[in-house]
Order: sequence, then structure tokens, then C-alpha cells
Amino acid sequence: MEIERKFLISSIPFSLDGYPVRLIQQGYLCTDPVIRIRRDADSYELTYKSKGFLSRREETLPLTKDSFFHLLSKVDGRLIQKKRYLIPLDPFVIELDLFQGDLAPLMLAEVEFPDESAARAFLPPDWFGQEVTYSSAYQNSTLSRLPASDNGAGLL
Repeated sequence: MEIERKFLISSIPFSLDGYPVRLIQQGYLCTDPVIRIRRDADSYELTYKSKGFLSRREETLPLTKDSFFHLLSKVDGRLIQKKRYLIPLDPFVIELDLFQGDLAPLMLAEVEFPDESAARAFLPPDWFGQEVTYSSAYQNSTLSRLPASDNGAGLL
């Protein structure tokens, strides 16, 4: 089970230098239900996600590099590329996604929780913007389907 809250970020009040960063590519084979492939450095995976917002069932299987690239040609919509910074916020970790390519300058922060009560009790830092946990517009599967001419500008 994935339990997370998601927030728009308009500016970051500190330097990201020194925080771990990963380059992520992900594409969607299907968006209903959500079936995603992801490359995270040298790690490859296929993920199924159920419908939902705060809580979603999530099942992940490893892929080989060859399988990932084979499935890449079957992606429906845009291949999402983003830099993910991992920022500690005791006892949690902020996953700060800076979208690249035609989704830039979109920035989203996600925080995962062990249970829904912890998620509801969470007080976001002052630099977090509007909460979009309950908006399907900010789910990556939706972002993958935006027309290229839109570039996500309508979401900001």
C-alpha cells in the first residue's frame, strides 16, 4: 500500500546541492488501471497502481534492462523525465520531483507515510505550496497524457 500526500512547489528556499538526486524516466503502458515502467539509474521496474488518491495499492516487479527498453516502445503518451531529490524531514523523506523536458518547470513534493493517520497529522513545511493529493491532474499517469503543446503550463 502506498500512502502519500503531494504538494505543488513554486520555489525552493535552499540549495539542493548535497541532497541525493536520482534521474528517473517513466512511461505508462496503461492509465486505467495504471501500469507503469520506470528506469531509476540502473534499476528497472514495472508497477501496477490501483485507483485512489491518499492511499493506493501498489505492486512492483523488477524488469531487466532489455525488458524495459522493449516495453518503452509500447508507452502510451509522453515519457516522463524528472530529477528526484531526497530531502530528510524527520521522520519522513520529501521526494522532490523537478520535471524535465516539456513538463518543466513543474515541481512536486511527495511524502510517504506508514499509515493514513500519520498522513493526516502531517504538517507540511512552509515552502510547500498547494496540496494536490486529491487532484488526478497531478498524478504522473495523467501528466503522461497531456498534449505536448500543453507542457503542463495549465497546471501551474
